[in-house]
Amino acid sequence: MEQKRESWGSRFGFLMAAAGSAVGLGNIWRFPYMTGMNGGGAFIVIYLGCVILVGLSIMIAEFAVGRRTQLAAVGAYKTYSNKWSFAGVLGVLSGFFIMGFYPVVGGWSMYYIIKSLTGLLAVPEAIGDVFGAFIGNPVQPVIWMLVYLAVNLFIVARGVQAGIELAGKILMPILYVLLIIVTLKGFTIPGASEGLRYLFVPNWSEVTGGTFLAALGQAFFSLSLGMGCMITYGSYLNKEEKLPNNALIVVSLDTSVALLAGLAMFPALFAFGLEPTQGPGLVFVVVPQIFASMGGIGPLFSAIFFVALFIAALTSSVSLLEVCVAYLMDEKKVDRRKATYGTGVVMAILCTLSSLSLGAMSGVTFLGVGAFDFFDILTDKIFLAIGGALLAIFAGWFLKKEDLKDELTNGGTLQFGLFEVWYNVVKYVIPVLVGIVAAVGIASIEQTGLMLFGLGIIVVLAIFSKKL
Repeated sequence: MEQKRESWGSRFGFLMAAAGSAVGLGNIWRFPYMTGMNGGGAFIVIYLGCVILVGLSIMIAEFAVGRRTQLAAVGAYKTYSNKWSFAGVLGVLSGFFIMGFYPVVGGWSMYYIIKSLTGLLAVPEAIGDVFGAFIGNPVQPVIWMLVYLAVNLFIVARGVQAGIELAGKILMPILYVLLIIVTLKGFTIPGASEGLRYLFVPNWSEVTGGTFLAALGQAFFSLSLGMGCMITYGSYLNKEEKLPNNALIVVSLDTSVALLAGLAMFPALFAFGLEPTQGPGLVFVVVPQIFASMGGIGPLFSAIFFVALFIAALTSSVSLLEVCVAYLMDEKKVDRRKATYGTGVVMAILCTLSSLSLGAMSGVTFLGVGAFDFFDILTDKIFLAIGGALLAIFAGWFLKKEDLKDELTNGGTLQFGLFEVWYNVVKYVIPVLVGIVAAVGIASIEQTGLMLFGLGIIVVLAIFSKKL
């Protein structure tokens, strides 16, 4: 007898889980340094516009596809056309490869919680050296990665309601409280107003075409779109839920966390005279220097911040793991626990290679990069970019308009007066915008061999995905 599909236990639980999927390292790690490198306030204004125009529209479409088919990414695409099943497989593969390095960074956040309370801030000028020595260590980062991955496996193995939903209901409110605490503390530091001005007073003279591309890319990828997460989560929704309303809430929660992360960092950055354009090292090198400058309470606030980073990473990586597990359950009829732990073993191996590539195996490369950068570039620049473009085209040109309207209005019982506007944006505007981001992202890859390898995988998937 076929097992009944799992579902969310409550609307609040779904919203927290979906928001948790969207909220991740992209909000607390990537958004602040992208803001710093792209002019501050002007970037934020453009980013918010992209979130409303692109992010919200695509999220509604993903929820609709998932709930309509009651299947995860691969099955959902396949329901409409076998020719499109490769787009779902690409989403699963994206989630799998992201989990080949994401738990490594998640492990770093766990280490920094402990390190913040045991001497990290004692010598501020040595914080950069501490980070470099840690990630280059052949043992410590691997241990923390395994602990982090084990937490993910425990949550997903418990199922939708008892695992993913429960974790979201507990962790997301805690995340907000922690970020608000750090933010309020930052406001009390003399000179913090300069950071607020940098964030919220746009300087349009610094805006270039690259600013728009960076904002659109950040908006799309921050929301966990194009990789099957929201289709999978949407497949667990009941027919009474209002999809446009839920999508708006999830997008708002995700964006508010990104803004809170900016507020937690930039006022203090300016108050202590630190550079806002530090790039990816902002969180693990510059932010601890901020807390070190606070004196005796610095270690406590540093630990609070990295707990928030750990929670953000965890709620996102859980959804990536669930995409892979849901594929095995739906398409291969594998038991949830077996699918979870089997996938986890392979991910642990990939993550170990990623961690060692930053230290002991730094001289071992494939197509010009180490394992960590290989998985990062392959997914961020190639798989997610093309997956996002495919999703936009599929939603606008291959889904039945009547099916979408039926899902968005709950069979005509709800009003969605903006349906025609939304549909035309999805069909005509978003594919072009996302296609541009995809093309620019792929063209920016310096390793030609890696670019061709990634594109070759997608071609192979398109040919053979019916057998997967």
